[in-house]
Amino acid sequence: MLAWAAFAPLHVASRDQLFEIPKGTWERRMQGDKTSILPEQITLTLGVRDVLLLRNSDTVPQMFGPVLIMPGQDFRLPFAQAGEHPFDCTAHASGKMTVLVREAPAAGLARLRWRARSLMNDNA
Repeated sequence: MLAWAAFAPLHVASRDQLFEIPKGTWERRMQGDKTSILPEQITLTLGVRDVLLLRNSDTVPQMFGPVLIMPGQDFRLPFAQAGEHPFDCTAHASGKMTVLVREAPAAGLARLRWRARSLMNDNA
């Protein structure tokens, strides 16, 4: 089983990583609420989960980088290169969000560790 986990190809049903801007986000911001609604940093993996899907469930438009996401609208942003990508984001108290895109792990121990971390994060 460990050998399979270390060497089997990486496969997922969808390459989208969904983050939802909940209804009432803008209203809470205007009332001074500094609670984090989305993480300050989102980590994606090339070839596995490398598409950021933002869903605006709020009643007002939200900005993500140069894109205006209307209420009820989804915005998909695929990444093709590893790196750290900073964005302005009105859903954050800080007004900033970083997308960290990592290379897919190579076969062997690195892939085994990646699978173990992924399982722990999915069950957290």
